[in-house]
Parts: sequence; structure tokens; C-alpha cells
Amino acid sequence: MLNTMPTKGNLMAAKRSLALAEQGYDLMDRKRSILIREMMSLMDQTGDLQSRIAGTFEKAYAALREANITLGIVNELAQSVTPDDSVTIRIRSVMGVELPIVGGADKTPELEYGMVFSDSVLDQATAQFHNVKLLSRQLAETETAVYRLAYAIKKTQKRANALHNIIIPNLKNTVIFIAQALEEKEREEFVRLKVLKRKQQANTARREGA
Repeated sequence: MLNTMPTKGNLMAAKRSLALAEQGYDLMDRKRSILIREMMSLMDQTGDLQSRIAGTFEKAYAALREANITLGIVNELAQSVTPDDSVTIRIRSVMGVELPIVGGADKTPELEYGMVFSDSVLDQATAQFHNVKLLSRQLAETETAVYRLAYAIKKTQKRANALHNIIIPNLKNTVIFIAQALEEKEREEFVRLKVLKRKQQANTARREGA
């Protein structure tokens, strides 16, 4: 941009571009801070969910093992349970980044297998696996959100760095270059006018002396 012609129009254009670039950098910096705060909050939730889901899985499989021991293999009973297709996905936006909201049926489903061939241990296993499903849904939501936020932060950081380290310094140099060139032209014009004025005064004095 240093090859830009040193005109007042180009100086004004360069100053406008510089102001926009600085404003863009401020917005990028603010966006990055908001996204980082959001991601850190979700990462705390993710750690808690991972811990809870591990414990819930352990309880669920322990209950299932006990049910298999007391009732025999419960595959046939499991086949009588209707598959859950209640999962829904909506989107929320944080600074233009689309994050998922995973919903579905939260209420513990009614038992669908026959009570004659089951017991409370199987009921407990069913309830625990329902909790696993709910926690898995929440974990999928938070982990996906963290991944998308991390990608957006990296992208925002890259753009902010380009503005701060390349575009803004180049525009500042362009403004300085054009301003200095215009000042030099003005000085040259001032000197030229002074020389012309002196010549005119000298010619007038000669004519009057004659």
C-alpha cells in the first residue's frame, strides 16, 4: 500500500480503512474473550459430566449383572422395550457460533416388560441406564459445544493476529507515508510561491525605478 498515490483522497481512504481495521480488531478481541469464557464454563461442566456418567455406568452395569444372575439373561425382556426416539437438537448462537441444545424425554419411562418375569433389580438397572442416557445426551451437547468453540476461538485468534500484526501496521505506515508526502508537497509549493512572489516584487521594483 506504500505505492498508493499521495493524494488527500487516498489519505482519507487510508484513515477510514485504519479506523475500520482497529474497530474490527477490538470486536475480534471481545469475541475471543466471550468465547473463551463460554468454553471454560462448558469444560467445567464436561469434566463433571464425565465423572458422573462413569459412576452411573458402573451402577447400571452392576445392576444389569445382578439382574442377569437372578433372572437369567434378560435379552428377551429388553427386546420388549420401545426404542427411545425422543432426542431433539436445537441451536443456540454465541457470538455467531452455533452450539447444540440436545433435548428429549427426561421423565423415567414406564416399565414395559412383564412384572411376572422381572424384579426390582432389573427395575434399578433400567432406571440407571435411563440416567446414563440423560447424562450421555448432556455430555454430547457440551463436548460438541466445546469443540466448536475451540475451533471458533482459533479462527478468531488468527484473524485478530492478522489485523494486529499485519493489516493495522501496514495501514498506519500508509497513512504516515501519504501524510509526509503531502506535507513535503505543501512545503515545496510554499517555497515555490515565495520565490514567485519575490520575483514579482523585484520586477515591480525595476519597473518603478525605470
